[in-house]
Amino acid sequence: MPLEFVATLCKYICLHPSIMKRKLGMVRTLLIIYTIFFCFYLPFCSAKDTLTLNDSISDRKNKTLISASKRFELGFFTPNGSSDNRRYVGIWYIGSNLRRIVWVANRSPSLDKRTGVFCIAKDGNLVVLDGNKESIWSSRLPGRSSFKRMVKLLDSGNLVLTKEDNGNSTVVWESFSNPTDTFLPGMNMDGNINLTAWKSYDDPAPGNFEFLKDEEIGNQYTIKRDGDYFWRSGVFGNFMKSDVFSVISLMLSNSTESVSDLRDIFKNCSSPSCNSLSSSNFDTSNMMLVMNYDGQIQYFIRNNQSVSWLLIWREPRDKCSVFKACGNNAICSNTQIECKCLPKFDVVSPGDFSQGCRRRTPLICNKSSDGNFLKLEMMKLGKPDKEAEAPGEIECRERCLKKCECQAYSFEKRNRTRRDSRNSTCWLWIEDLNNIQENYTGGGRDIYLRWLPDTVVGYNRREDFSDRRFRGTLIALVTMASFTVLACVIAYSYIQKKKTNRQEDMQRAVGLYLYDSQRHVRDLIDPRQFTEEDKKGIDLPFFDFGSILAATDNFSEANKLGKGGFGPVYKGRFSGDQDIAVKRLSSVSGQGLEEFKNEIVLIAKLQHRNLVRILGYCIEGGEMILLYEYMPNKSLDFFIFDRTLSVLLDWETRFNIILGIARGLVYLHQDSRLRIIHRDLKTSNILLDHEMNPKISDFGLAKIFEGTQTEGTTNRVVGTYGYMSPEYALDGFFSVKSDVFSFGVVVLEIISGKKNTGFFNSEEALSLLGYAWRLWREDKALDLIDQKLRESWKTDEILKCINIGLLCVQEDPDDRPTMSMVIVMLGGETVTLPTPKPPAFILKRRLLGMPSSSSSKPETNLEITVSLEGR
Repeated sequence: MPLEFVATLCKYICLHPSIMKRKLGMVRTLLIIYTIFFCFYLPFCSAKDTLTLNDSISDRKNKTLISASKRFELGFFTPNGSSDNRRYVGIWYIGSNLRRIVWVANRSPSLDKRTGVFCIAKDGNLVVLDGNKESIWSSRLPGRSSFKRMVKLLDSGNLVLTKEDNGNSTVVWESFSNPTDTFLPGMNMDGNINLTAWKSYDDPAPGNFEFLKDEEIGNQYTIKRDGDYFWRSGVFGNFMKSDVFSVISLMLSNSTESVSDLRDIFKNCSSPSCNSLSSSNFDTSNMMLVMNYDGQIQYFIRNNQSVSWLLIWREPRDKCSVFKACGNNAICSNTQIECKCLPKFDVVSPGDFSQGCRRRTPLICNKSSDGNFLKLEMMKLGKPDKEAEAPGEIECRERCLKKCECQAYSFEKRNRTRRDSRNSTCWLWIEDLNNIQENYTGGGRDIYLRWLPDTVVGYNRREDFSDRRFRGTLIALVTMASFTVLACVIAYSYIQKKKTNRQEDMQRAVGLYLYDSQRHVRDLIDPRQFTEEDKKGIDLPFFDFGSILAATDNFSEANKLGKGGFGPVYKGRFSGDQDIAVKRLSSVSGQGLEEFKNEIVLIAKLQHRNLVRILGYCIEGGEMILLYEYMPNKSLDFFIFDRTLSVLLDWETRFNIILGIARGLVYLHQDSRLRIIHRDLKTSNILLDHEMNPKISDFGLAKIFEGTQTEGTTNRVVGTYGYMSPEYALDGFFSVKSDVFSFGVVVLEIISGKKNTGFFNSEEALSLLGYAWRLWREDKALDLIDQKLRESWKTDEILKCINIGLLCVQEDPDDRPTMSMVIVMLGGETVTLPTPKPPAFILKRRLLGMPSSSSSKPETNLEITVSLEGR
């Protein structure tokens, strides 16, 4: 029996005890036949964490190194989401729901086949060899070594190469001193180490962003893009405090007191980010700092029981967090107007804020006019030039006035602490103001800006009467000329508008014959139907159409993410590298003004981690556009109905998705200000963020109830065939139980990996619901499970979810549970579940005599509108 076979068998059994239990008979037979070999090679049954000169890790044989406590693993991998066979050598966390790569050896080039080998070369270097035994990566140690060398993967995630000399072991190379994009506890971020981002989500090659120590500001850090400052941690100093960054600074310094200090900071931290982690489960080794490919430095943490990583902190979090995004003396705003000058300031270079703004009137000492200040509320501002104690605000103001070059001041009265015994603090800005952001809700301060009138410098009070008369005449002439020009402009605009309206009427009349089927839709989306009362209810930023065109590259096909009932969806990027999803109303869409108003007036006010957040809107000409947060992992149907991508969703991830959808529906049905029925819940309307957390989207068809109302009827049935409840599809009756039915269909699709509308069984004409019901009655429910879950499923949990799914799709709405009951059933360990009754729509449509297309009208007088394609 070959050595490799025995070692692989033992390692597989040790790392996968569940497989050993299920196939105990086969394993027992093998153990009897190969007892002698098994005993001889017993040491191989423990996970291997070291590599010697004569050993190697072969991609073809799926060999890996695993740290002693099975925390980290080193081996060959293909990046998550990659559609090709590029192979890399890397280190990742064991036990995460998604593979978290923390170090990569051969960032560029990659291996294109599974023929790679990782080993110690004869010259003592660590190397990655391709199929031709040529080195594509090396640790690059100088000279040749005559000492015995060994490489070991530590529980800290550090890969160390040591040499043995007369019994003494010395580290000659380690991955902690040669990081890629991830910082782990135990590393030391000194001036010689930086984190370089991946080139893209699935390409580990070095990208444009790097995180390193700031050379100009002590004990601070920065992000550079192509060598230029992109973000700096020391910009605001103690003037703007951050509990989380105190934790990060300690972790980066790797000081001896960092562990205890980290625990104290999390224990006393008041930030909402800190509250997401239980102090009892806090482990300082469960942290990591990642330089993401999009330019964000991201801080992740998890407790000891979780397999998911929580994103606690990130910077720059928006376009205004970018270093000097608008230059000096300019305000950055996250609305459609990105940059604007401070009051009484003008931009240095019109149309370009890179050089900032400057005062219209320079500061002059000993002038009474210099004693005015303008209050700017809730501002975020770069750190002040001077900081001192002052008894009160008047004294702080006087300090600023005594300095000719003082630009602004801020004053804070506070309680004394052990670290700071001052009752109050006065901050002064002497140089130009930078990194300004208005309406900052994260702890902004009131700033008092030195206010000067627009006067002429060096004004002479003894000027003669003739000069004053000449100046008065000149002002009168200029005023008259201005009024004349203004009147001409207004008249010209009025004439052009009338002319444009006539042209539009003519075009509409000419095209009436060719486009009569679209006339109603075009009239429906006319922005003039959007009344002022409607606009008052909108609490969202407005984006101009030009900025959306620029962000989506004129709605190019390369940026198209998909198409739904509302219209096509595109990926966009605004300045500051903020990705967004842009949904554009199609001219032939069955959805119009009411659905659009539903989204921007109602859904904008909903706040829940399992609902997609809407960021803004645009109404211009015939365009109606919605802007959402971008979901990098697209929609749920993109994964579960794809044979290749579905393997990325193990059972734990699918269960978390089911639980997240249920929590989102509970919020809509019960916990939000108004009771909301979604009416179009389906897998394509469940979007997934970068952590595979589900977010319910597309509320254009939602219905809103006030008070205790829970149900209603309609003559216009909207939704998607296969997810509509029977009482809604046939009678137009809808309630919260309609969403429960759709949820049940989604649960069964997640478990089976099959579409309800596309399911086909050659033996019996059953729908997916009927097939699931037959297996349940025959006590064969496990046959419903997607076979790709075989390695990860939990039998009791899956059976519970199938039971809940069948309870939700029962024909009678009264028999279905509420979503709050579903949450209890999903979370309960000892809850006895009811026995489900037969579901609706058991037989296929062709047996029921129904038309094959769900867009056809039934015999009733209901108008049925359906959407057949997901996003």
